[in-house]
Amino acid sequence: MGGEVAGYNAIAGRSIERLAALSDGVFAVVMTLLVLDLHAPAAELVHSDAELWRGLVALAPRLFVYVISFMTLGIFWVGQQTQHNHIARSNRAFAWLHLAFLFVVTLMPFSTTVVAEYPEFQLAVVVYWLNILLLGGLLWISWRHARHAGLISGEADTDIACGIERRIIVAQALYAVGAVLCLIDTYLSLGFIALVQLNYVVAPRIGPLARI
Repeated sequence: MGGEVAGYNAIAGRSIERLAALSDGVFAVVMTLLVLDLHAPAAELVHSDAELWRGLVALAPRLFVYVISFMTLGIFWVGQQTQHNHIARSNRAFAWLHLAFLFVVTLMPFSTTVVAEYPEFQLAVVVYWLNILLLGGLLWISWRHARHAGLISGEADTDIACGIERRIIVAQALYAVGAVLCLIDTYLSLGFIALVQLNYVVAPRIGPLARI
């Protein structure tokens, strides 16, 4: 029996293509679910263009959180796909780390709703940041495991491998700074997190980060 278990563990979860396909599906669903938290102003409260305008303006904070959450998922999807491009094969441990990462991805609509409903509360910002922290942490752990388990393709040299790790660490450090800023003002904290995300969306452009 022990030999059968060991043999199963050796062959389980080896398809990186299936993992990538699952990832694409989960990200697509979660990114779609984010928009369901946006609701048009209630019809019974709108009787003129001015009232509709005020209702739409009132949605601005929730729309802002939606945008930064969409950027968050986009950044982590790109990061994960970048890793997959350098991974030749998977194994059982990597597959489960991948599933754990996707589980945290599915929590993003919840943490987005929390911070959208209570943007003035520090705890709401912390919940949102913890979601981002878990995403980054699991992405880093997955990559470290892939390196140590020999899953990386021969085309990925040491500079590339280390560069991927540094990018995750720097990004998480910046997100942590954003979380700490909630002690001063929660809106300042969310604004800083949005700027960090925007920086990585544009590839990045902030001085020292451009070399990472």
